[in-house]
Amino acid sequence: MHLIRQTLMVPVFAVMLGLSALMASAQTPAHEDLEHFLEVTGFDVALESIRLSADAAPQMLGLQADDFGSEWKRLVSEVFDTKLMHDMAIDILGKTLTQDLLTHASDFYASDLGMRLVVVENSSHMVEEDGLKEESGGQIIAGLKGIGSPRVGILERLNNASGSEETSLRSIQEVQIRFLLAAAGAGVIELQMEEPDLREALKSQEPELRQNLRQGALEGAAYTYQAFSDAEMVTYAEALENPKMVDVYGLMNAVQYEIMANRFEAVADRLRVMQPSQDL
Repeated sequence: MHLIRQTLMVPVFAVMLGLSALMASAQTPAHEDLEHFLEVTGFDVALESIRLSADAAPQMLGLQADDFGSEWKRLVSEVFDTKLMHDMAIDILGKTLTQDLLTHASDFYASDLGMRLVVVENSSHMVEEDGLKEESGGQIIAGLKGIGSPRVGILERLNNASGSEETSLRSIQEVQIRFLLAAAGAGVIELQMEEPDLREALKSQEPELRQNLRQGALEGAAYTYQAFSDAEMVTYAEALENPKMVDVYGLMNAVQYEIMANRFEAVADRLRVMQPSQDL
């Protein structure tokens, strides 16, 4: 799936797209259809890549993952267990995804172009957050702008079609506020602001965060799809602009960030026995 994973930024706080608005009322897909959907769209790999954002949790507390030594790696492997996240996704999708939407998305990603896209997207999802994707993508974008290539506009259209910027903005904020509230509840930190004040603090940071997300998504798309032609990217953008695919992506993004928030809350609970309290 065209889901551009973003590094969590500190400190930002707010409200995520609610799953309730996406609840399905039509036929519920069979379990085997849901399993096929995760695989054919590459969403199973996108979920697995959530663990790559785990190191952002200590950073939100003013710490580094290395401060916990080998215990941190064990915590990440247990809390961000691939099967656990997979089962959570199946459970949510079983209650929210209609058969019609599942079939529409699965058919596209089972096509020749769709299968080739999933291969590179799966590979891109699992790239560590070491700056390689951003640096390489940034160089590609600079080169394209230098020759006046229309591809930059095509990639922007692709990102707009997937709705990644606005969803990422709200969801990243919600992941962090849920994590911080959970950490405070577990006695890991002592918050100096009430939740409404934390959410209000977001307002002044949104423009910078939005710009960073937009730039990161553009660089990520340039890196991920560099082997595809402009015509293929236009075809992909058109597919993502289809109202049915818009609904699918709205649900996929919501599921991804709901699972991420849930897992970060679990991290906060586990940190209770790993890290003494401190002021934030």
